[in-house]
Amino acid sequence: MPGPRIVHAALASLLAAGLAGGACRPRGGGPSATVVGDAGAGAHAGRRFSRIDTHTHVMPDGIPRALELMDAWGIDGMVNLSGMYPGPPRNLLEHQLAAAAQTHGRMIVFANADFHLVRARPNDYGKVMAEQLAESKRLGARGLKIPKGLGLGYPASDGTRLLAIDDHGLDPLFEQAGALGMPVAIHIGDPKAFWEPPTPRNERWDELRAHPEWSFYGPEYPPWQALYDAFERRVARHPKTTFIAVHFGDDPEDPENVSRMLDTYPNFYIDTAARVPEMGRHDAAKMRAFFEKYQDRILFGTDTGIGATDDEMMFGSNGELPPTRADEERFFKQTWRYFETTDKQFESPTPIQGRWKIDGIGLPDAILRKVYFENAVRVLHWRPQGT
Repeated sequence: MPGPRIVHAALASLLAAGLAGGACRPRGGGPSATVVGDAGAGAHAGRRFSRIDTHTHVMPDGIPRALELMDAWGIDGMVNLSGMYPGPPRNLLEHQLAAAAQTHGRMIVFANADFHLVRARPNDYGKVMAEQLAESKRLGARGLKIPKGLGLGYPASDGTRLLAIDDHGLDPLFEQAGALGMPVAIHIGDPKAFWEPPTPRNERWDELRAHPEWSFYGPEYPPWQALYDAFERRVARHPKTTFIAVHFGDDPEDPENVSRMLDTYPNFYIDTAARVPEMGRHDAAKMRAFFEKYQDRILFGTDTGIGATDDEMMFGSNGELPPTRADEERFFKQTWRYFETTDKQFESPTPIQGRWKIDGIGLPDAILRKVYFENAVRVLHWRPQGT
């Protein structure tokens, strides 16, 4: 079996950055927050909507850059899913909470679980993680983020297999999240093409060539469907825990399956992070109907990674070179264009995720307000300062 090579990207960035803090700039000092939509494209261009980005990864010294992005692109609040976990020797969560406090109410933080405990405390790791989560909430964390390492990289307690998504030893952690009222944002699997041979014939070859470690082709990894089946068992086991299945329910290739999950489990929600290219491939009328039906269960997110410099940025996905400001502009403009217009066959926010064009779904204002803002306020029990 492979070692735990699925390292949470945010943790690697935090350690590399040495957890350096950064002074924040007061709100309103940057570009106008009314820059919305693709100029001249679609009925909603220039319209101002309140927005909460429920899916970002922000380094402690990336707060000034995060505020610049928020002001430039009309984002009122951010959720940093890379809070890590509390306590010595590194006090990772404490550093992230202190950094978020510099935004004066515009950012909240989700904690992460310390999966090293699975090997260190083989008999009671779930109980210890649950206690750790309670401490995370006491310190100020608002939710729990589970990365794709669960099921794909973290070793089980005996070290001979991968820790399963539905491992019973983790039950206390997920039960605690429900008891504490902390939503669980959970990333299961990855694009299905990552399970196909990583060759130029793979539709995600541009990404896999730049990130060969993202390939899960081979017998050492569980099949994609086995991961999702285990995920469904996890959701079903904890009906009092709110699950936010990131990346369009962790199955953007199959909206019918996501619809089935939403219909079956009232505690199941989804976010849109980093999956506009995949969503935009589907028939626009069907996707519009999906958003209309589940308008109270969808949260807006981008999966933006934010550091202190351009080299440390990520807009949904990255290639071999760091993103440019032109990449940033395309990412946000084309994202708004997808949700707010009915434009046809335009470039996606992140072309590296697939060489195809997408169609906008032109959501009504009432649904946009829910997806962009109101659903997050309700699920997170939080409203950004000033909104």
